[in-house]
Amino acid sequence: MTDQPVFVLGSDLQALEPAAFETEDQFQKLLALHPRVLDFGSLTDGQPLRLVLVAREMGVPTSAESGPAYWLDHLFVDADGVPTLVEVKRASDTRIRREVVGQMLDYAANGARYWPGPLLQRSFEETCVADGRSLEEAYGELLGDRSPEEFWTTVEERLAAGQMRLLFVADRIPLELRAIVEFLNRQMRQTDVYAVELTQYRGDGDLIVLVPRIHGEVATAAKSPSGRRTTQRTTRADMDAVLRTRLAPEPRRIATALLDHAASHGRLEGGTAKYPSMPVSYPVAGRQVRIWTLSLYDDPAKDELAFNFGSITHHLGRDRAAAFAGSLPTVPELETKLEMQREKGYKGWPTVPLTALAAHPGAVEGILAAIQQLMTGREASA
Repeated sequence: MTDQPVFVLGSDLQALEPAAFETEDQFQKLLALHPRVLDFGSLTDGQPLRLVLVAREMGVPTSAESGPAYWLDHLFVDADGVPTLVEVKRASDTRIRREVVGQMLDYAANGARYWPGPLLQRSFEETCVADGRSLEEAYGELLGDRSPEEFWTTVEERLAAGQMRLLFVADRIPLELRAIVEFLNRQMRQTDVYAVELTQYRGDGDLIVLVPRIHGEVATAAKSPSGRRTTQRTTRADMDAVLRTRLAPEPRRIATALLDHAASHGRLEGGTAKYPSMPVSYPVAGRQVRIWTLSLYDDPAKDELAFNFGSITHHLGRDRAAAFAGSLPTVPELETKLEMQREKGYKGWPTVPLTALAAHPGAVEGILAAIQQLMTGREASA
């Protein structure tokens, strides 16, 4: 931080002197209220970047079964679905030199593993309610023509692929941290790392001027275009390779039937998670509606089909979503989750293991008939 004042020229010239943030909490609240000070760069379509707060003090678990072990200062997201993790430190905190880097990498690694889309959606919506902001207004900055569930699925996929920003924010960035940030930025192909020095100047009365300085942009610009924010999407060939080598005959038949039907009547979109996954959209009422996602994990017992009722309800309305749910075959492992969807307005992701479908003859044929009925608006066979 420089001791040189900045000057504001109005009716007369006023000098604003640099002033430290009194507490870290004050610093954090300012960023939560005014994320525009962290908006630098642009979205993939060339529009200006606008960060939206998901949560302050976002819990970070270290296993699927545990509660939060750490707390990230801020989690933001942009309209591209790219998450931005922020750690805030004052210059007087000696951890700003090296320790904060280890903290941030812990948060990024575990957040990528244990922040599912529904958790992020719930955190965001709870933050909006607490701030007195309507969800319609908040989502207006993010969704475009997507449903909330589709958007948060994109965020989850970006996290899993390591596509995120890591921001170290302080009122003074030491040289040691700048060097680490630039090194990490050169080495990490999917993740952008920045240090933001935010200097506060105070004048008479309540006048405050905030001046951000960004460190790490040179290293970011030096990354190859092919290495930054690109993701290897799952292909049909990838799915088929897993089906041939890992699945038992009946689950394999079910998965193949689903994928073949989608290839003939819908659109295979290819997931970006670390495990092979295939979201599928179908043309319904003149628009492409994401209906289901097939996910294949390391453990074949966990391979599952998920129905995107959030997308169906968003595009077609609750009545069409309810009709689709009612037309699905009666599989106990799915029926319980569909009942929960009825209570919650058909906005979630009910899943059913492929092994459960395999235990019920005709289940996949019933699912395909239900999809056909949704597409045409009348009873149809697969």
